Amino acid sequence: MKESTRYNRQIILPEIGDAGQYKLLKSKVLVIGAGGLAASILPYLAGAGIGEIGIVDDDLIEVSNLQRQVIYKTSAVGKGKVAEAKAMISELNPQVKVNVFAEKLSGKNAISLFENYDIIVDATDNIFIKYLINDACLVTNKPMVYGSIFRFQGQVSVFNYQNGPTYKCLYPDENSNAATCEDAGVVGVSVGIIGMFQANEVIKMILEIGEVLSGKILVYNVLKNEQQKYDFEKSSTVEMTKEDFDKKYNKAQNQIEEIKFEHLLDEIENDAVLFLDVRNEDELPKMKLKNSIQIALMNLENEIKKLNSSQTIYVFCQSGIRSKVAAELLQKNQFQNVKSIVGGALAMKQLLKEEKI
Repeated sequence: MKESTRYNRQIILPEIGDAGQYKLLKSKVLVIGAGGLAASILPYLAGAGIGEIGIVDDDLIEVSNLQRQVIYKTSAVGKGKVAEAKAMISELNPQVKVNVFAEKLSGKNAISLFENYDIIVDATDNIFIKYLINDACLVTNKPMVYGSIFRFQGQVSVFNYQNGPTYKCLYPDENSNAATCEDAGVVGVSVGIIGMFQANEVIKMILEIGEVLSGKILVYNVLKNEQQKYDFEKSSTVEMTKEDFDKKYNKAQNQIEEIKFEHLLDEIENDAVLFLDVRNEDELPKMKLKNSIQIALMNLENEIKKLNSSQTIYVFCQSGIRSKVAAELLQKNQFQNVKSIVGGALAMKQLLKEEKI
């Protein structure tokens, strides 16, 4: 092999050898998200010699990302994540083909993207997107390498591997809520460790060695240096056709209208509209708008009677993720004029920085 020197330390492992290295070279892996998890997934996949890597993310690099998204430099703040991730991989291993997609994963592009890759890696912190990845993997028959972080604890599993259990077998409730790293906080080391576990599962599947975390979930706590592994079974209701997928996701995404706060500045004194804050009470920054009310997303269904279904409601959370879940919940309860504010309270704070909030 021409590049045997680069990969010598793993080729000499009897479980890999030249044949295993060739499998890695011929493999194609798609990583959804270019944040903290991807910051350790991508360099280890590239270093191992994965032949083709795709990266999907429409985000720009922010200073607050650098604490855990360690593949980015301070000088890259404001630039697109996927372009910078590609540059990093090219520097590390120029033999790897890198395809970047500076767009959000959606019901409209997921199937066509997934069809071109062997393994799909979930490197997101968005519950809705995790279900989307799961369902698109079912349609395209691709394994999904799952990773998740909550503060000092992480989870890793592999779904839909050789017709094994799926994400919905483990988490059947699609209306469940979970805070993002931005909302709950995270230490960079925990993200890095879980990302490495995910890269390890990818490599094992390609090489067909070891025990893949299919039907098992690994839970790792960085504070206690403890890990547990739990088994779970495949549910009987996990089928997903292309028609089911299109009906579910394209309809759902068309229902939730998003709006930028800059278009709502004239509405902050308008008593005819309501700004609904679905964050928890302890979250900052505080938003003191005249026509606003705070109901945490976890309590919204029980307190929905506090709201007027005929009123125009602009929903916001910390970053614009939970607000879409809340907006969908309101629409299911016959609220007709509901919009989710893009970027949430963080974007709103930036526009209102000269006011007390």
